[in-house]
Amino acid sequence: MPEQQVISAEQVQHLAGLARIALTPDEIQHLAVELGTIVDNIRKVSEVATADVPATSHPIPLTNVFRPDVVGEVLTNEQALSGAPESADGRFKVSAILGEEQ
Repeated sequence: MPEQQVISAEQVQHLAGLARIALTPDEIQHLAVELGTIVDNIRKVSEVATADVPATSHPIPLTNVFRPDVVGEVLTNEQALSGAPESADGRFKVSAILGEEQ
């Protein structure tokens, strides 16, 4: 069955120009066919997507698994800083990464 080309080579070339993508004539022709197929498939899906069919992004319903936010045993400030190479004023001390003092 011959495919109906709904995206022209000129449209692909125009879009490539807007995106600043250099394409060869063969690539433009190939993309025109590929994009035409995509548009045709979207058209087919739109034909069966009726108001009684809910939109979905996943075939299986997903739910987040939450746990209660309970405070547990945490490190003291001294314990957290005990393994640090350097600390100052109760904080980790690190060298400047931009070469400038803050």
